[in-house]
Amino acid sequence: MGTPDVSVVVAVYNTMPYLTKCLNSLLRQSIGRDRMEIVAVDDGSTDGSGRELDRFAKLHPETVKVVHQANSGGPAAPSNRGLELATGRYVFFIGADDYLGDEALERLVAAADEYGSDVVLGKTVGVNSRNIHQAVFARNETDLDLFDSALPWALSNTKLFRRELIERHGLRYPEDMPVGSDQPFTLEACYRANRISVLADYRFYHAVRRLNAHNITYRSRHEERLRCAEQLVEFVARLIEPGKQRDAVLIRHFAWEIARLLEDDFLGLDRAAQERLVAGIRTLADRYLTDDIRDRLEIEARLRISTAQRGTVDDLLAVIRQDAEEGVPPTIVDGDRWYAGYPGFRDARLEMPDRWFDVSDTAADWLARMDAVDLAWETGPDGSRGLTVTAHTPRRNLASLTSGPIGLAAGDVVGSTLETTRDADGTTVKARFRVDQLLAGVGVGGTLCTVRSQLTAFGTTGSSPLRMPTRPTAPRMVFRRGVRFFVITPTTSHRGQLVIAIAPVTPRRVMAQLRRRLPKGGK
Repeated sequence: MGTPDVSVVVAVYNTMPYLTKCLNSLLRQSIGRDRMEIVAVDDGSTDGSGRELDRFAKLHPETVKVVHQANSGGPAAPSNRGLELATGRYVFFIGADDYLGDEALERLVAAADEYGSDVVLGKTVGVNSRNIHQAVFARNETDLDLFDSALPWALSNTKLFRRELIERHGLRYPEDMPVGSDQPFTLEACYRANRISVLADYRFYHAVRRLNAHNITYRSRHEERLRCAEQLVEFVARLIEPGKQRDAVLIRHFAWEIARLLEDDFLGLDRAAQERLVAGIRTLADRYLTDDIRDRLEIEARLRISTAQRGTVDDLLAVIRQDAEEGVPPTIVDGDRWYAGYPGFRDARLEMPDRWFDVSDTAADWLARMDAVDLAWETGPDGSRGLTVTAHTPRRNLASLTSGPIGLAAGDVVGSTLETTRDADGTTVKARFRVDQLLAGVGVGGTLCTVRSQLTAFGTTGSSPLRMPTRPTAPRMVFRRGVRFFVITPTTSHRGQLVIAIAPVTPRRVMAQLRRRLPKGGK
């Protein structure tokens, strides 16, 4: 066999039974087995993944290479080992629980050859309601600018890389990062690349949310995630000179990795952990949080990070509790400016400028902020089933400030507004989402819909995700569309926002549910 066009590197740790589907999706690639190799590194699996790899290697010895090693504690070491063994002109990384569309590799390699691209992204979609940032896949792009695009929000390693670029710059994964180790690798590859291309006209990569576990990022401890966030930010600072280009990358890390450390679950940490997190975030903010980055952060992230930088743990707890427990903050009107009435506003001790609280330029979005206060499955007058969502805002004068209806939407589905009422406590909006509308257009992999309020005010359209201070009481329900069944789960995201998860009902899902419900031993 000559030099393969592409080496597919698979870092494997306890991913059965998903691993089988992953490997089968690689072996049926239209590019042909004579043009590819699969390099699978078993990182000390204990669930039979290693045996499954050996089975595939025995069946396809010309295509599948398998290496077994002791568990390293993360995906970086097996990914590096796979790179050492790769011989293809290009390298593609795939998660061992994910799978590819049949034409994925052929299309990616053809594009890289035609355009002379060093990095090619193929459209990625979520399976089992996994949420994938889609902005970078808006359209095909022959030559994508790292600093003037959504690419910093899509720094996973699930891309095609020219191996010559990787070896020329000695690119490897930092093995001391249990979380996010693919981001420095991917960022530097994109930074060094002569050309980056995006293909958005085919479903190349199917990213699977496991039914029996969560992604390692979500399971990791706060302090471990802080350490990894610090390493990510320091890496960017070493790679890119201060200025707009560095800010274009760092905005992602402040808005995502760092802001996520200050989500509502911060309230449940012990005091010592809270103190250490605040100290670490304060240091990062002092060094790298520029005015440009701060101004581009959403109001919640901006004020939580800024309060961690300027205030005490108690100051930060007050800000978080405002969202998590007390609901929509008051609006402070001063002349022609609107300010978010969070704790700390005009507190001389904190020295936080008014502009950090200013929401005047996004007043319609600010008006749209509501809390979800009730959910219920109901049958409509026409006999159709639907989910009724009740939202509330303390603004009694909301209707007088808007120039049209106030409604709710779940993803692309606009709910039917049942009523909008004003009382002494504010304004309540109730809307119903019919099940058939929620299921219309949902693919076999499912979807995740954020529920948002929407209105028109001051000549612009405002929209805001509904926060839900308490966990939804409406149960998950199973519904049929054609020959398929889907489970619809009202729940909250890590940001405390109301989301509706729609996932297919498969034999694997049924078994996973049964295993969770049965006592140990299956009795």
